[in-house]
Amino acid sequence: MSQPEQGASATTEPWDYPNPHIIEVRVTADDIDVMGHTNNVVYLGWLEKVAWDHSCALGMDWALYQRLNRAMVARRHELDYLAASHAGDTIRIATWITDPARLGMKRRYQLVRAADNRTVMRAITQWVCIRLDSGRPCRMPEEFVHAYQATA
Repeated sequence: MSQPEQGASATTEPWDYPNPHIIEVRVTADDIDVMGHTNNVVYLGWLEKVAWDHSCALGMDWALYQRLNRAMVARRHELDYLAASHAGDTIRIATWITDPARLGMKRRYQLVRAADNRTVMRAITQWVCIRLDSGRPCRMPEEFVHAYQATA
């Protein structure tokens, strides 16, 4: 699977919302399915990568999750495939936090092909806070509430 480059913010792309957190990936031959375009599972992996990259940029890394005995896990994904991507394409993946609540939040995503600035996917993930020792949903600790503020 493609490796993300370092996260950054940019303003030249046609983003749905201002101030996205962005990573870039390059589609490799290993990302391609029998139909000749990027496999659906690869896109889902990219969403997780940009979400984790953004969390780490907010200071919410695995060490903090372990110390607090809390983590954010995906509960639901909505994926809208709008155009295909192919081997060699560079894809810019943007994310924003929306709808923070007691137990979690949503993230919105937009994937844009760099060559023509075409949006190839929009997605939403519902993230839920859990206790690491039990896997059960729980209220977000203050550190999560502070860090995971709405950005869109």
